[in-house]
Amino acid sequence: MEIKYFDELDSTQKFLLELIKKKKAKAPLAVICNHQTKGVGSRGNSWSGKRGNFFASIALEKESLPLDLELESASIYFGWLMIKVLRSFGAKVWLKWPNDIFLGGEKVGGVITNYFQKTFVVGIGVNLKDTDKFKGLNLNLQPKEILKEYIKILEKSISWEEVFLEFSKEFQKSKKFLIHSNQAKISLKDAKLFKDGSLFVDGKRIFSLR
Repeated sequence: MEIKYFDELDSTQKFLLELIKKKKAKAPLAVICNHQTKGVGSRGNSWSGKRGNFFASIALEKESLPLDLELESASIYFGWLMIKVLRSFGAKVWLKWPNDIFLGGEKVGGVITNYFQKTFVVGIGVNLKDTDKFKGLNLNLQPKEILKEYIKILEKSISWEEVFLEFSKEFQKSKKFLIHSNQAKISLKDAKLFKDGSLFVDGKRIFSLR
């Protein structure tokens, strides 16, 4: 997979998605930068962080991914693979449903997924260092090495079934938190996790694609 390196971008996700939409590039392709000034988070929130943290986005054709991976499962799938990579470097992280990377009880990163004409564009931000708002992993990790290992695990084409089995064993950690759904905050205390990654909470089915 080709990797494009930049010193600074407003958002790796916006940049790569725009390239794909304008047909100036095609998947598979990864973009990484040293500093992100207007990063995109969930629900339109920003995710910027300090220079030297991990800011990357990857474009992947759906047909290159496991056959059992559905749109509803995407954010969990890509998030869990990053958890596996960070753990291989010694980080004691876990994935809060559906796309937040946590260290203990604090958020250190997240995943956002867009889908355009049979192409996934996956944006990932991880604080390797503390920022003004968020805790960092504070391990001696190099963003480029993390991205290379992430691409390697993507290329293994691990099935959604295998990822879901691993994620579901730790889902109880998410039950301590609230999520946003239709501008309302919902407790996950009594949430039921379905095999497609969706939840059943307060009589409603909530899907994970973000």
